[in-house]
Amino acid sequence: MNFVNPNPEDICKLLREVRAVAVVGLSPQPARPSFRVAQALQNSGYRIFPVRPLVAEILGEPAYSDLESLPEIPDIVDVFRAPEHVPAIVESCIKLGIKHLWLQDGVVHEAAALRAQQAGITVVMDRCMFRDYTQLCNH
Repeated sequence: MNFVNPNPEDICKLLREVRAVAVVGLSPQPARPSFRVAQALQNSGYRIFPVRPLVAEILGEPAYSDLESLPEIPDIVDVFRAPEHVPAIVESCIKLGIKHLWLQDGVVHEAAALRAQQAGITVVMDRCMFRDYTQLCNH
């Protein structure tokens, strides 16, 4: 079985429904794509939960070392980590009951994405959350 992303209409619907975004691998460096995407999402009304060990805060929000440390269950997890980290993130999402997972551009792990789907998680892989928000939902 091959992984297939949701269609553009369903991606836009998802982006309109979610509000709290856990950004795994969010860099405190303003030049990094994760920082720019999270900042743009934050400026568009999304609530950001930075997930980054050894950092106190990013974008004015307290940072958490892992998904299990978050004060609440986010609507979606947005991943800016290398593909080899995705299976563990998927297992955390399943354990915590997180319903939506977004793997950013270049973050591709087909087996983990299929595992998440089989657990009932909506998965978008190898796409930029903010780019899709601006291109698919702002019309």
